[in-house]
Amino acid sequence: MSGALVTEMEIIGIDFTSSPCPNKRFTAVYCSFTDGVLRPEKIELWDSFISLEQALLRPGPWIAGIDFPFGQSRTLISNVGWPNSWAGYVTYANSLGKEGYRAALNAYKANRPEGDKEHRRQTDKVARSISPQKLHYTPVGLMFFEGAFRLLKAGVTIPHVQTGDPDRVCVEAYPALLARRFLGQRQYKHDSKKAQSEDHHAARLEIMERIDRGDLYLEFGFRVENSFRLTDDPTGDQLDALLCAIQAAWAWTCRHNGYGAPPDVDPLEGWIAEPVCSKGIRL
Repeated sequence: MSGALVTEMEIIGIDFTSSPCPNKRFTAVYCSFTDGVLRPEKIELWDSFISLEQALLRPGPWIAGIDFPFGQSRTLISNVGWPNSWAGYVTYANSLGKEGYRAALNAYKANRPEGDKEHRRQTDKVARSISPQKLHYTPVGLMFFEGAFRLLKAGVTIPHVQTGDPDRVCVEAYPALLARRFLGQRQYKHDSKKAQSEDHHAARLEIMERIDRGDLYLEFGFRVENSFRLTDDPTGDQLDALLCAIQAAWAWTCRHNGYGAPPDVDPLEGWIAEPVCSKGIRL
């Protein structure tokens, strides 16, 4: 771990969706971080972007880990000729509207060879996460569209990407990367009720049990004390929000060392706040 532990800080983990509704809501876990212990204090469920926007504007100090890609690849931005700054291309993508943005990404892919249609950022290659251009299945491309402009408009600080209010800090989280430490490629959640299983529940219990017993301490540098039954949520959203909070807390402990970002972080692309992404080690 880099950087000194803080005495006290509010940490928020947010599981994101590109289409919030009563059946698929944002899940936010609010935690206290005191003397090297992260404690979930409350859970909020939001079924609209308005609630997210209000949360981003709430006075700090706080740091939030949010599960969506904050940026696109430098390769895409250069090839399509979008503005060569994060704020510039986020603003431009928003100006296209959702359907125009979707059409632009589809048009870009149309005549490109297989294997060179959807590009990944450097941090995606390390984390083994999918391209932020992806519009289908797990539509992280739409998550970028809905999320990044809201971060820009809220004026939060995104280390290495956007200089904003220093008391409101957001970092990109990727809970699946943290879960992979414990499960490998085993699955622990599914949005479809028909696909949810006892094996998924057992996997969530395993993740939580190993966090509770301190298996992350050597790498992350703090303990987690959780009293919520987050593993009972079959979608995994509540557990994912906690994993986002853990990644955000780690970034905060590294705040005097670039929030734990790799030394070659690309401010156009952004980065995932995770020890393995900092070191460039693939799990």
